[in-house]
Amino acid sequence: MWAYILRRLLLIIPTLVIILLVNFVIVQAAPGGPVEQAIAHLQGIGGASVSGGSAETSSTTSRASRGLDPQLIKDIEKQYGFDKPAHERLWLMLTSYARLDFGKSFFRGATVTDLILQKMPVTISLGLWATLITYLVSIPLGIRKAVHHGSHFDIWSSTAIIIGYAMPAFLFAMFLIVVFAGGTSLNWFPVRGLVSDNFDSLSTLGKVADYFWHLVLPVTALVIGGFATLTILTKNSFLNEITRQYVVTARAKGLSERRVLYGHVFRNAMLLVVSGIPQAFISVFFAGSLLIEVIFSLDGLGRMSYEAAVSRDYPVVFGSLFIFTLFGLLIKLVGDLCYTLVDPRIDFAARNA
Repeated sequence: MWAYILRRLLLIIPTLVIILLVNFVIVQAAPGGPVEQAIAHLQGIGGASVSGGSAETSSTTSRASRGLDPQLIKDIEKQYGFDKPAHERLWLMLTSYARLDFGKSFFRGATVTDLILQKMPVTISLGLWATLITYLVSIPLGIRKAVHHGSHFDIWSSTAIIIGYAMPAFLFAMFLIVVFAGGTSLNWFPVRGLVSDNFDSLSTLGKVADYFWHLVLPVTALVIGGFATLTILTKNSFLNEITRQYVVTARAKGLSERRVLYGHVFRNAMLLVVSGIPQAFISVFFAGSLLIEVIFSLDGLGRMSYEAAVSRDYPVVFGSLFIFTLFGLLIKLVGDLCYTLVDPRIDFAARNA
């Protein structure tokens, strides 16, 4: 087992390097780099109107920098680190990341690490509670649907979760705002921020209540589409195991249905469900929160990464990419190790021997 974990950890290094390299090449080809945007700002025009390729394209810089002092252009390039060739900048970035030094934002006046730590509470709040609620509801629901397969409960619950899956999260978020946040006669929940303006003056119990009060709508919007996949996966896994011979044997021995279901079927059926935890965790944390953060005015990692990509804030883009990728790879490793907790018969060391 430890040899398997060590191999997986060592594979993370080349994976990170390749991902950073591919994205670095793509970024160099993208039009309107930070140098061009700074020049356009000095000339009083929008950065989006600066035509051309990457910061390496001399014709783009010359068109954008007409009328400016050449020394000023060189100072701007030096300020953003574009006075060096691309391969040297790539090497400096990789060596800095090896020391966990992600640099300083071009436009926000703070280090990338500080920015990520500042935005992390919002993203963790959304992702953690959305994932937890999804699993706490979907797994028991899927088991109940499997036990009562073909019943009225199974039919109407399948209809409800499919409708929820078909509805985009941002559309459901807008529906929640209209119904419960002042769009109608009901004004029960806030629609801005993670806490109230008077949060510091509240008691401890009041702070906890205020925190969860602000989370009700965004977390509900996030989890509405996650129920379907996990619930159907859990149901199908249990249906597949219930028909196995060992279940028939356990019932023939006189074991109660609850003992058969949770003592024998659960361990085998949950293998497929456990395998989906890392993907669900990563999706909720980093893929599904951007629109929710925008709609509910939450300043999290998704919104920060999007704004950094639009403004060509490369240190934030690559720093967040590195951290998100590293986090995702570690979560997938944890997901594999969870197999052994659900079923100790799984031996990764024997499989890789």
